[in-house]
Amino acid sequence: MQSQVNRRSARPRPSSAVTLQQVAQDAGVSLATASRVLSDSDRNVTQELQERVLEAAARLRYVSNAPARALVQSTTSIVGLVVHDVNDAYYSAIAAGVMEVARDHKLLVMLAGTFHEPGLQAEYVARLRAQRARAVVLAGSGFTGANPALAQELEAFAAQGGRVTAVAHQDLPVDTIVPGNREGGRAVAEHLAALGHTEIGVICGPLALVSVQERLHGFLERAAELGVVVREHHRIEADFTREGGRAAAVRLFRRSPGITALFALNDAMALGALAALRDDLGRGVPSDVSVVGFDDLPVAGDVTPALTTVRLPLEEIGRRALLLALGDATASPRTLAVPSRLVVRASTAPPPRVTG
Repeated sequence: MQSQVNRRSARPRPSSAVTLQQVAQDAGVSLATASRVLSDSDRNVTQELQERVLEAAARLRYVSNAPARALVQSTTSIVGLVVHDVNDAYYSAIAAGVMEVARDHKLLVMLAGTFHEPGLQAEYVARLRAQRARAVVLAGSGFTGANPALAQELEAFAAQGGRVTAVAHQDLPVDTIVPGNREGGRAVAEHLAALGHTEIGVICGPLALVSVQERLHGFLERAAELGVVVREHHRIEADFTREGGRAAAVRLFRRSPGITALFALNDAMALGALAALRDDLGRGVPSDVSVVGFDDLPVAGDVTPALTTVRLPLEEIGRRALLLALGDATASPRTLAVPSRLVVRASTAPPPRVTG
């Protein structure tokens, strides 16, 4: 209540120069909600919020800019999809789900790849705003730390009438889908501990990515709870690719040959590790080393041995993300959790017996 009093006491004097932002602040709603109500596109806004916005506009004597309002309403049949790397099967699967929904709604998808450059996310949202895109799905995992430029572009996009859904991002003022990364990491720790592994290595992707942090922290957290210590020198950062996983596995086992289980934080790196163990290190899987991945890409069940991994419903995540962006607006951003589950296959077994 105090914040509401302070907000209204600080409102500008009634004037034809009052901005839409000032109306939104006075009503206690987002800029996008105020825009929808005052541009006669309020069908997705609750009656209570409509009344608050209209009362604030009347109280402040807000005068709308008709040309600007017409521009706001002129969205196109374009939706944007921003990923890190379209060559990564993880993002390709999410893109397939997004494009399925876009097809059903007769929308055109504009695809952009950031190649793990944080600044490009904001730039692409700005470009999609200039194209009058109806919605954007930010499917590339967010980066740790604040991203004020991206948040600002998202606010501008919303004010224009656009909608955004983010996947695995944090602290953005938009609807967000949260994959079960942390839970998946915990499940891997439980599985390897139950098999009897105590010397476990981890191949991480770029630690600046939120999804990497969540998977790693979930794994380390549960391992510690189970009394399994994952040594720092048993963890190695690498590119989120098959080649990155292969090179990292070689480095890791040459400095820590006693490792009996390896957790790669995505399937691409796990497949590279399988190749390294077989071809570069002469280790059997799972007779010498157990290997676990994450994502459950289609290839995970086709390799030999079939890969134990954490399944995320990636195409479903893509479908839900775009449907959320195309659906009804709400007063505050929503969070939708999508669970993961461990799929146990032939690449994991108890550690080899120590003889002699």
